[in-house]
Amino acid sequence: MAKSIKLPNSAAAPKKAAKKKAEKPLTKKAAPEKKTKPELSINIKYTDKGAGQPELVIIFEAIKKMLEPYAGKRDLVMHGGKDGQLNLVSHKPVVIAGREKEAIWFVSALVQKGYVGFYYMPIYMNDPIKKQLSPEFLKCLKGKACFHIKKNDPAIMKEMEKAIKIGYEAFVKNGWI
Repeated sequence: MAKSIKLPNSAAAPKKAAKKKAEKPLTKKAAPEKKTKPELSINIKYTDKGAGQPELVIIFEAIKKMLEPYAGKRDLVMHGGKDGQLNLVSHKPVVIAGREKEAIWFVSALVQKGYVGFYYMPIYMNDPIKKQLSPEFLKCLKGKACFHIKKNDPAIMKEMEKAIKIGYEAFVKNGWI
């Protein structure tokens, strides 16, 4: 009697015919568009920064009004102003301490969770400016150049306006704007 040989399933089963995929007509892909240099503004939404934000928007708008007269003066350009952020930047190439800079940030304002950040760069680069500011305003200084403005205090707002003017004059004197 002959022995039957059991073949593995793969060998015994006939191979299924592979379905032919419908061939797509060959089309030429469009060349990727060249990207232009982006605007020097950062798009961040600050609508979710906390329950205290409506009061902070009033402070932000007051700072914006203080900075508007300086936008367009010399080389200063205002970026942003929407979504709780604003930057006043000079795009004049300068050399500071042996380093070439394409742009210098003058003042920025940014709505944060519990305060409006007033980033005042003249104080960072020129310590004698600090002596011209009131102690009440300097109490808001956290770090080297960031003031945390939590209340719409007229005295603080007046000091901020004075600081912007002093900083502008210092930047002009140094030839940075």
